[in-house]
Amino acid sequence: MCESCDSNSAANTHDRRRFLRFAGLGAGALLIAGVLPDRLLHAAEKTAAPPKPQNAISPDQALQRLVEGNERYVSGNSKTHDFKDEREALVSGQNPFVAVLSCSDSRIAPEYAFDTARGDLFAIRIAGNFVTGEGLASLEYAVAVLGAPLILVLGHESCGAIEAGIKAVKDHAVFPGHIQKLTDALKPSIEKVLKQPGALMENATVQNVKDSVGSLKQATPLLTDALDKGRLKIVGGIYRLATGKVELIA
Repeated sequence: MCESCDSNSAANTHDRRRFLRFAGLGAGALLIAGVLPDRLLHAAEKTAAPPKPQNAISPDQALQRLVEGNERYVSGNSKTHDFKDEREALVSGQNPFVAVLSCSDSRIAPEYAFDTARGDLFAIRIAGNFVTGEGLASLEYAVAVLGAPLILVLGHESCGAIEAGIKAVKDHAVFPGHIQKLTDALKPSIEKVLKQPGALMENATVQNVKDSVGSLKQATPLLTDALDKGRLKIVGGIYRLATGKVELIA
């Protein structure tokens, strides 16, 4: 390679690194972009202090923190958060300790339910809380780039999407617009529990969460790699509307 070409190549690499850095992406994003070699990833992570050091915890610690936050929420003893200081601390980036795939239902607010502050919880919401391609990509980003050590799939009682899915399965109901796509996505979980004893709505809600957790645990390569290395835990839970309690089921 000529000296001029080599110089241009070095300049281009420098420009790409500077662009990604100023875009607010961390070492994980640089690795995914093909700019940062794998052998330098951990060195870069060690030198870059996370915006919220208290969120740099293990998967088990993250789960325990989530459970404790829900207990405070249920008891009515949620913390008072200083949003001004949190905004300033998070200008440079984010490192949430949990990513939550939950339903879009307006009664379900994960940030409140787990008494989390700004920058603690990375939320993906879709009616029926099932895994889509876009949702999976968002969760991969949370884990591989932002370093989230925990994923929670959060279902809830009286889910309208699950109810519609049951009608589609049992009564062959057809829904307008794109709503039918929701019911089609939920059908496999509902069909698994049609003949089970107990309330179909509850059984289908639980099965949908379990199926989503199972799907994420098999999502290669980013999530499976993090799971294999002990850097990630994936769990499922059901939110009880009357109490706000989240029961872990998977």
